[in-house]
Amino acid sequence: MSLTIWTNHGFRPGALDLFKQGVAAAGHRLIHSPKASASVLAAGAADPTMAEADIAYGQPDVADTMRLTRLRWVALSTAGYTRYDTPEFRAAMTARGTPVTSASGVFADPCAQQMLGCMLALVRNLPAQLRNQDGPREWRYLEDRFTATVLTGQNVLLLGFGAIGQRLAELLAPFGCKVTAYRRTPRGDEGVTIVTDAGLSAALASADHVVDLLPDSPATKLFMNAARFAAMKRGARFYNVGRGTTVDQDALIAALTSGQVGAAYLDVMEPEPLPPTHPLWRAPNCYLTCHIGGGRREQDEELARHFLANLRRFEKGEPLADRII
Repeated sequence: MSLTIWTNHGFRPGALDLFKQGVAAAGHRLIHSPKASASVLAAGAADPTMAEADIAYGQPDVADTMRLTRLRWVALSTAGYTRYDTPEFRAAMTARGTPVTSASGVFADPCAQQMLGCMLALVRNLPAQLRNQDGPREWRYLEDRFTATVLTGQNVLLLGFGAIGQRLAELLAPFGCKVTAYRRTPRGDEGVTIVTDAGLSAALASADHVVDLLPDSPATKLFMNAARFAAMKRGARFYNVGRGTTVDQDALIAALTSGQVGAAYLDVMEPEPLPPTHPLWRAPNCYLTCHIGGGRREQDEELARHFLANLRRFEKGEPLADRII
């Protein structure tokens, strides 16, 4: 079975070679779009060369993808898929039996490790110590030694329980944390305590750490609002590696200022890039990184391997990893 595979993913050179070699070794033809995306987060442009494709990989234009009925599989190069998560797109793909997959398996481990690292940093007062080194260089012995805690046995609430949440739960297991996850529609096989909307307020009230893993969608817009920050245990920590649109950032700043939220770590914000004058940069006990949580040096190589492994499954008619439609 020879297939034509189209991609608009802007692979780094070494990873592109890996991708090309894997496609060629399987006996397939590759079309590399002249309109390659500069970032996995960028929407792809319309491209007439996709009309020849059986498989589209990367960030294909939504309208093209819905129009081109030749497509037999759409493989996205991101964990998030907001622009494809519409009733119209889902209906079009479902009607013609075209599976759609994400690359969430590639980003799960780095995002989960980023969250674990930040949780450990905050309980051990590392940000305060590091800022002190770059600032007044005071001997903060009493302030930080006797206010530090440990992660062991603490309550962690995960907002969302996809690939990242599942991996983070695994990483937290050696610390004996009590992990609870929020899901609108539980599956029953999660392996951790699951709450829905009815139990969310109680879960927020008991959590020492609240980790936002939610995608961008109409249902999640400003999900963490003033009322939900007020429902948190006073002094608990908040983290966001989902999407910035899921948080009312003004409400978060107010909660940080009042001490209702003890500290926040944000890898995603709204907008991005965050302007240098934005008040989040100066909010008390708020620590920001620039949407790097899912990244790693070998990111593109891992994306290529993820696709090629799924390609072998597709050839054999086996279930595809990270299928979303």
